[in-house]
Amino acid sequence: MKKKRSQFQFRPSRYFSEDFKKQKVHEIVTKKATVREISNLYEIRTPIIYRWIHKYSSDHPKQTKIVVEMESESQKALFYKEKVAELERLVGQKQIQLDFMEKLIELASEELDMDLKKNFSSKLLNGSGNTSKNNPSP
Repeated sequence: MKKKRSQFQFRPSRYFSEDFKKQKVHEIVTKKATVREISNLYEIRTPIIYRWIHKYSSDHPKQTKIVVEMESESQKALFYKEKVAELERLVGQKQIQLDFMEKLIELASEELDMDLKKNFSSKLLNGSGNTSKNNPSP
């Protein structure tokens, strides 16, 4: 019979400094990261992280359960809402620039008494501008 091997069995023993542990506990307590995120990122089993929390956090003595997963999710949602708002502002700014450019073309067309949009767009649609449609033979 073969023994089942743990995924952590062949990894060399690692040492995490006290500062590293305190920093990760601080991230968890301030809800910047979850236990699961730190566990996955650094490949540390969750019971070890909970030991760090009980050791380095005065707010969470042993036998206290910590539920930060949902609050962390709400922080992520808030982050993404802010990101969407920022992107919407950028799209709004681009729309204002586009409207300005179109008005500028319209005014220039009136001033020069020619349709700049039509003349400009036909060259773009046909490619390089050296086609027979843009340069008719005399």
